[in-house]
Amino acid sequence: MSTTVTVHPHHLERLAPSEVLRVEPWGSDAVRVRAGAAGIRRTAPGALDDQPPGTAPGAPTAHTETTGDGGARLVNGRITAHLDARGRLRFTHTATGEELLADAEPYKGWPPPRTHTPHGDGGYRLEQRFAAHPGERLYGLGQHLHGRLDQKGLVIELAQRNAEVSIPLLISSRGYGLLWNNPALGRVELAHDATRWVAERSDQIDYWITAGDTPADLMAAYAAATGHPPPLPYWATGFWQSRLRYRSQEELLAVAREFARRELPLSVIVSDFFHWRQMGDWSFDPADWPDPAAMVAELEALGVRLMVSVWPTVHPDSTHYPALRATGGLVADRHGGVITQNWPAPGGFAPTHYYDPTDPDARRLLWDAVREGYHRHGVRVFWLDADEPDLAPPLQERAQYAAGDGRRVGNLYPREHARAFHEGLTAEGEQEILTLNRSAWAGSQRYGAALWSGDIPATFDSLRTQIRAGLNVALSGIPWWTTDIGGFHGGDPADPAYQELMVRWFQYGVHCPLFRLHGDRDPNEPFGVTMTGGPNEPWSYGPAYPLIREQLLLRERLRPYVQEQMDIAHRTGTPPMRPLFYDAPDDPAAWEVEDQFLLGPDLLVAPVAGPGVRERQVYLPAGSRWQDAHDGTWHEGGGTVRAAAPLERIPLYVRAGRTLPIRPADG
Repeated sequence: MSTTVTVHPHHLERLAPSEVLRVEPWGSDAVRVRAGAAGIRRTAPGALDDQPPGTAPGAPTAHTETTGDGGARLVNGRITAHLDARGRLRFTHTATGEELLADAEPYKGWPPPRTHTPHGDGGYRLEQRFAAHPGERLYGLGQHLHGRLDQKGLVIELAQRNAEVSIPLLISSRGYGLLWNNPALGRVELAHDATRWVAERSDQIDYWITAGDTPADLMAAYAAATGHPPPLPYWATGFWQSRLRYRSQEELLAVAREFARRELPLSVIVSDFFHWRQMGDWSFDPADWPDPAAMVAELEALGVRLMVSVWPTVHPDSTHYPALRATGGLVADRHGGVITQNWPAPGGFAPTHYYDPTDPDARRLLWDAVREGYHRHGVRVFWLDADEPDLAPPLQERAQYAAGDGRRVGNLYPREHARAFHEGLTAEGEQEILTLNRSAWAGSQRYGAALWSGDIPATFDSLRTQIRAGLNVALSGIPWWTTDIGGFHGGDPADPAYQELMVRWFQYGVHCPLFRLHGDRDPNEPFGVTMTGGPNEPWSYGPAYPLIREQLLLRERLRPYVQEQMDIAHRTGTPPMRPLFYDAPDDPAAWEVEDQFLLGPDLLVAPVAGPGVRERQVYLPAGSRWQDAHDGTWHEGGGTVRAAAPLERIPLYVRAGRTLPIRPADG
């Protein structure tokens, strides 16, 4: 078989003995590339279900043409894809001709930029190599705990773990965004000599690349390709109260009543895990939660919504296990039977299974159970905990889903789990859909999935890590993000050192997209169905309480501004919380800053993430004047100021031309 390059009116195709390659427009200013050893599958699991508007066949935004060297190119708005006779791809900015990204050149012909190594069972080990560029900065890729904002030089695992979220979208300082549209387990190596994407077992290489003049252009293109987040309900911009765990209906209601008595704002309160009898019942245990409808009604009278934790785990003695097992709705084990992992149950740990959200019938069975167990009582907000799913890595690789082998599709699980609730709530006529998720994948945002950073340590080091992790989430297409304020694992409310950490974390959390307190405080108990953590309400922190209360009131004053940013995220894909360079891409110094961020375009936040710190350096981006939100002084952008940071406040600066109610008198 000879090698041929065919130039179609709206796509390029290359047929070679070892590969079929297809390059086509996919949204404004974007191109999709697929390559397979045995051909191209037009339908495969991923995030690019439908072509965005404007790029259907016959659309005027893209065109193809031959080149004199036996190759061809495809032009689509800002991006041009060049395909040479050898099968090498190079992407340039159409207007400037500047190279954005290119296939890596092999050393003496090997390895080629794309390799498809057969496993012998119809699947392949796939690799895609791109050339590296000096000075390039790389962002996104979900949420990771390596403590870096710029991830150049790192190796990132493409797998879901508690607190490690795989969203394979890469945002480059060179002006492109790249989605590795493959839910297989693997990794991406961001080396100084090359970038290499690896899928350990899959069918074809599939990626999407877009060009933009600003980071906002890239995020807009990604939202158009993978789905816009829905509008965030206004109630969700307020304060969310949670602890591990409220053990009864009366205990939870007592906390909500105390918020009201103290005149503290409260939007959401959470019923955490083990409010059920068995995992997979997906309903309240009537022994401790005797009248859920009355509980919801009392909370709503206080202006509070109840969020309920739902796990994807199914105990064999649970109510819904027989139906899921009979219909094949449980995750199978390639070694035989169904996947089993021990989880707490009455009487001790017991083998437990997982429902399969990649199976439409299983999603419907789950929602039917949730509707009966929660929704009919008035519960509208759900916490999708442990939705990676929380499986040991060897079990992740052995899992067999309806959508395919776990090695091929395992990263899809959290997105499809969120989809189950989106589909169910939509069918019930609900208009305001939001779930809180511990994991996500590309496209999760379209299903109303908020992300939190998982079970993290309760330390200043952890707080510093969250600042960077949250900004990379923002550049991964998930605009709704939060942490457990104070961290999850531990923390003694009576310890002055921990009280300081809690104050500083509240000061950070109040400026995050979602504002939420949670944690397993001392004295805590061993993991089990009767466990609970120590007190974790704002008034639990002794002399820190007045400072925490001020942060609650500040968030109330900022809620209209936060909602404004959420509406922008819904329309354009721009995240409310983002790095400084997002709004100042032409300021080189803004790309260097990793421990500050912007909430919307006009509020600059400089968290304090160290014990005993009472001042810090703050960089103010060029192109604007900035006003100290506390003392009213003005500073020119493009320089660094030394800002006071007494325990009662963190440095905040407001862009000239905007007034925000940071101080009570400003309201």
